[in-house]
Amino acid sequence: MARILVIEDEPAMLSGLSDNLEFEGYEVETASKGDEGCRKLESGKFDLVLLDVMLPVMSGFDILKHCRARGVNTPVILLTAKGQELDKVRGLELGADDYITKPFSLRELLARIKAILRRTGNPGEKPGGESNIPIGRLNVNFKSFEAYENDNPVKLSHKEFEILHYLYQRNGQIVTRDDLLDKVWGLDYQPSPRTVDNFILRLRQKIDSETTNHIVTVHGMGYRLIR
Repeated sequence: MARILVIEDEPAMLSGLSDNLEFEGYEVETASKGDEGCRKLESGKFDLVLLDVMLPVMSGFDILKHCRARGVNTPVILLTAKGQELDKVRGLELGADDYITKPFSLRELLARIKAILRRTGNPGEKPGGESNIPIGRLNVNFKSFEAYENDNPVKLSHKEFEILHYLYQRNGQIVTRDDLLDKVWGLDYQPSPRTVDNFILRLRQKIDSETTNHIVTVHGMGYRLIR
């Protein structure tokens, strides 16, 4: 399990990031002041850091400069409300691995986190844990975005893979339409709940057999995947 340090002084942002990262399966530690975050980052016990630039006591730029000078190579994604090109360049020159400007999409942030963890060899999941998974009529590989029925490839759209992956991670649990809208489509774009129903219908046509339903509707609540 990958460990992520979130250094952010806005309470709502800090709580939201922590909750969503834990929901995605990461182990999370937080700091709300620059000096506190710097001490934790220097410990070197983290796989990735989300670092706000505008912090009390010590700025994100100062934290990054201080820790990089002391040989701390933990990957860092800077979070900031600043969008000026010079700030981005400064952050990258100080040793940041990526830079995202507030307000940002949760989906985009999660994608950037996963990309960095893959590059650094800390994906936060067991090797092979999402390959060749039997779900209904299909064998699904969530790493390569491939699906097969009796060795014949079955085409799933990227959104269908994301929905199925989210349901698979919560196998047997009820997943609401709002959960899917937030986690699959993200905070920057909200389709109607009917859109979710249409994607679920298409997935059922590819997964369910004539006698078994694997994506079950829980009336008034949402959906449940039963493998």
